[in-house]
Amino acid sequence: KLFCIYSKIERTQIIDILNLCAEKVNEQEAFIEPMCELIKLCGLPFQKKKLSDEVSYSVTVSKLIAQLGECYLMRVPSSQVRIQICKCIISFYKMELPKKLLSGYQPTSANYKIQMAELGGLAETFVLSLALVENELIEKLWVLKALQHLSSSGVNCRHMLKAQAASRLCLYLNDVDPSGQLVFRSSEILWNLLENTSKEEVVNQLSSLECVHALKEVFVDLLLHGFRHYDRQLRNDLLVIATLVAENPAAPMIESGFTTLLIVLATYTEVKIPNPLLKGLKLTFSYEDFEMKKLLFNIIGILSKDPRAVQLLSENDVMPALLYYVKPHQKPGFHEWSASQYEELQLHAIAILASVAPFLVDKYLSCQANTLLLVFLECNLKTHFHGTGGRGNKLAQMRYSLRVLRSVVSLYDDAVNLNLCDQGAISQLLDILKYAANKSKERDDAILLEIQADTLFILSAVCENDAHRKELFSYEGVDILIPFIQMDPKKLYSGLGHNRLLFSALDCLWACVVGCYIAEDYFLEQQGVFLLLDLLALKQKNLCNIILGILVEFCDNPRTTFHISTWRGEKDQTAANLLIQLWRQEELDLGVKRDRYGRIADVKRPIVSSFQKQQEVIPMPANSPSFAIVEISENIRAKLYLLLCKLGFEDLPGLSAKDFVTLAIIRRYVDFKVGEVWSEVCTELKEEFRPVASDEEALKVISEVSENIGRSVAALQTEVLESQHRQEIREEEKTYTKIQAVHKQKEMVNKSWENFLTRTSNYEALKKAKRLQEKSIEASRSKLKTQNGAVHSTDIKGLSTTIGSGRLVTVESTPSQLIGGPLSGTDLALGKPSVCEGALKKIKRVKTLDSIKKDLGPVK
Repeated sequence: KLFCIYSKIERTQIIDILNLCAEKVNEQEAFIEPMCELIKLCGLPFQKKKLSDEVSYSVTVSKLIAQLGECYLMRVPSSQVRIQICKCIISFYKMELPKKLLSGYQPTSANYKIQMAELGGLAETFVLSLALVENELIEKLWVLKALQHLSSSGVNCRHMLKAQAASRLCLYLNDVDPSGQLVFRSSEILWNLLENTSKEEVVNQLSSLECVHALKEVFVDLLLHGFRHYDRQLRNDLLVIATLVAENPAAPMIESGFTTLLIVLATYTEVKIPNPLLKGLKLTFSYEDFEMKKLLFNIIGILSKDPRAVQLLSENDVMPALLYYVKPHQKPGFHEWSASQYEELQLHAIAILASVAPFLVDKYLSCQANTLLLVFLECNLKTHFHGTGGRGNKLAQMRYSLRVLRSVVSLYDDAVNLNLCDQGAISQLLDILKYAANKSKERDDAILLEIQADTLFILSAVCENDAHRKELFSYEGVDILIPFIQMDPKKLYSGLGHNRLLFSALDCLWACVVGCYIAEDYFLEQQGVFLLLDLLALKQKNLCNIILGILVEFCDNPRTTFHISTWRGEKDQTAANLLIQLWRQEELDLGVKRDRYGRIADVKRPIVSSFQKQQEVIPMPANSPSFAIVEISENIRAKLYLLLCKLGFEDLPGLSAKDFVTLAIIRRYVDFKVGEVWSEVCTELKEEFRPVASDEEALKVISEVSENIGRSVAALQTEVLESQHRQEIREEEKTYTKIQAVHKQKEMVNKSWENFLTRTSNYEALKKAKRLQEKSIEASRSKLKTQNGAVHSTDIKGLSTTIGSGRLVTVESTPSQLIGGPLSGTDLALGKPSVCEGALKKIKRVKTLDSIKKDLGPVK
């Protein structure tokens, strides 16, 4: 009943009773039994009367539970008491509901005691109590079992780390334990600490020389003497922990000899060189040994990042051991890895080779690794693969082999690249690229895209700065590159790696084509510059820099500028217009100050960015570039200036007045940049010392020259804008003139039509018009009479028209729908149709007469 009712007075009494019993045990062993019973009662479920009791008494309950782990109780010289404390704590995690409840009470929640243990910091005090039982195996195992349960909680793990649990547990690994539970439970707790707390903090605790040595000794013992399935699993768990420790540069892996042991073990089955460290070792082809082999390969990759371990890797034949797997798998024997296991080990070995090879270049070359890799790639290329990278096809092997080549050529070591080219690598890499590109047409696959990107990078590194290799690349390589540059821009956002492939293709173009006139001319013939400009017109910031760099280099070829000038984009956009638009966008991104018309707003610093204005000028050594110089490489303005210099600043087609305003700034870019540098020089001089009068005058004149250039450019921009304004006014006047002419013409047509109606409806008006016509004809005749010359009459007899006759006759006729249909075959054909009110309608029919005959028939 005492443990079923929460009362502060009773709680204090319980703690007092336990402490009193602990004191009396030293004098009388009779107190051991009641003390154990009292501790056993603490493991039973608590009961509560109100729902709020759990919260109300949480502090007092947590103190009671924390008392169980106090060193005061664990100091009791009784194995029975210590074990009972451990059993009590373990019972928190195996709580069963009481069979009987007191009237009016209900059990607490199942995790209540666990939460109180976390609140009271039981785990921390229990770790500290390990020191009290370090010489008692049975009690130590019980404490470890309790800690194993406590470590399932992240809160408890953090408490345990405060007590240096990782280092304490590691130091106990080598203690004698015939049952093997000590190593198992300690490793399980270490795993929980790694999973539930900061991995870095746990590794730091394990990185002492004593801990690493203990870890090594227990690993060797399990390696050489462990024969059970359980022993091999435990060995692999410790190897994973050792791998994590090896990632810490401060860990004394080399000093303890653990690094050498792991390297020798990793190469043991491949190089087959006896080593005293592994005397008596017998490895099988079991699954656990297979997992250990992969872990050993992985730890070699980690050790290769430590400069101190590189010499050990070289001395222990790591390179030949890894190259052992760079070959097709033969049919496995009875005591060998299965085909799937060998393939997985092969991929692991080649992947680690990519990490190790850059640090062991001499060994790499002496083992003829380039030759082995190229032969291996050729074998894979000849094997038709149909999967997407799974077992049984050679796509994965090709991918990892290219990674190895990429890692070594990225060193730009002449010996490596020469050795690679001597093996015919360029033509073979082009074949791989062509094959992968054809496969990519069937499906978009991330592995195929990576293979293509890596191959392009390898070609770039091999061919750069070597004209002969560029010639080997030229025709076939350009044909392969063109489709990459024509890539659909929508694919760049697919997430499969198309953007990396495009960048690799552009880099390959720059390295393998630019600088070789044969390759350049062929690229131009294939309209490559047009494709680059199409790509540039997308205005993607991450692409602009590299494309502009390629175009600048290409302009050394005299044929390039013609191609650039000829290019037309959407809406007939010219290259010059595109470059100027990119300049404006770049200045907008940089925060360069301009007015609303795009003119210079600050004549003293016309092209300075907003970030540059915020930087304070700091005196620097003469050999260090200033911010004004560094800024050139950080944006694309310099490349745009160079391209426009190649095109010329005169007679550029397709430019508006706004473009000419921007072009005036671009044209003086170098002058403005020189002014920036002089401004920095002046500021630095004033920061360090005061110049003499003559120097100060010279600096003043230089500053004025820079400002005058800015003013002249601003004036030119204003003149351009005013000229454009005047041109717009003239265009507007021309437009209004055309509109007036159209209206006047309409008025004349209307007046002509009115006159025509008058002549048609009024006979007197017709006669008057006839007289005016004859008078006009008579006035137009020559006054000098020709002797014996024939006189031609201007009248045509029998003609009943009301207008002057000529080769082109306009006939005004009443529409057929008003007189009931066709006129042929009726009396109306010869008669004059009546004109109804509102029936007259203007209908023009124009007929061309071949000739004017003397006698004209009636006109219909």
